[in-house]
Amino acid sequence: FNEHTGSINGIEFSPFNGGRYLCSGSYDNTIRLWDIETSKSLHVFNRHKDIVWCVDISPLQSNNNNDNNNKINNIGVIGGNGYTICSGSKDNTIRIWDIETTKQFNVFKGHTYSVNSVKYGSNELVNTILSGSGDNSVRLWDIRSGQQIQVFNGHTNYVWSAEYSPFVINDSIGNSNVICSGSYDNTIRFWDIRSNKNELYMIKGDKKDDGIICLKFIELKKKDKTKNIKYSLNLCYGSVKGLIRICG
Repeated sequence: FNEHTGSINGIEFSPFNGGRYLCSGSYDNTIRLWDIETSKSLHVFNRHKDIVWCVDISPLQSNNNNDNNNKINNIGVIGGNGYTICSGSKDNTIRIWDIETTKQFNVFKGHTYSVNSVKYGSNELVNTILSGSGDNSVRLWDIRSGQQIQVFNGHTNYVWSAEYSPFVINDSIGNSNVICSGSYDNTIRFWDIRSNKNELYMIKGDKKDDGIICLKFIELKKKDKTKNIKYSLNLCYGSVKGLIRICG
C-alpha cells in the first residue's frame, strides 16, 4: 500500500468483515482506508491541517436479530452500516469520518496541543472516544453531542497512549469504568471515568524506560490454576528506550 506521501504513524484493522479493511494515518495529513483483499485505496480523508498521529475504527455493531445466538453483524459494512473512523492530529483536533460517504462527521476541539492517541469505547461506552495529547491531558468525548465529557489532568509530560481498561471499580454489573494512559513522564495512570478529580492508581516506569509510548492489555495463560482462573490480565507497555515490559 504505497499511496501515502509521508511516514505512516498509525494503522488499525477493521473489527468487522474479518479485518478486511485497513485504516492508516500519515505525515501527509491524510487518512486512507484500504481493502486488504484487493490492495486498493478505497477512500482518502483529507481535512486535517497537519500530521495525523493516530487512527481508530468504530467497534463491531451488534445485530439485535441475532442476539440470542451471540452473533454479530458482519455484512457489507462499506455499503453503509454506520461505521466511522476517528483520527487525532498535530492540528490539535479529533475528527470523525463516515466510512460510507467519506465525509467529515464531527470535529472535537479542546486539546491545546497535538492529539497523539484516540480510541473508541465499546459496550456501554460505545458512544465515547478517549484521547491523549501533548497538552499532558487525557480527555473523554461524547460522539453524539460532539462535546467533551471529562478531562483528566495529572501527567507532567506528553500523553502518548490512552486505553479503556478492562478493570471494574465498585460495579457489580461488570462494566469497566476505568481508563489508563501512558506518558513521557514515565508513568501509567489509571482513572475512574465517573470522576475526573483524582487518579486511581499510578505505575512508575523503570528508570531505564525514560517515558512510556504505547499500552496494550493482554491475557496470559496461568501456569497453575488459581481459584479456577486460567488466565491473568496483564498490561504491556513500550518505552522510549526501546524496552517492552509486562506488568502483572
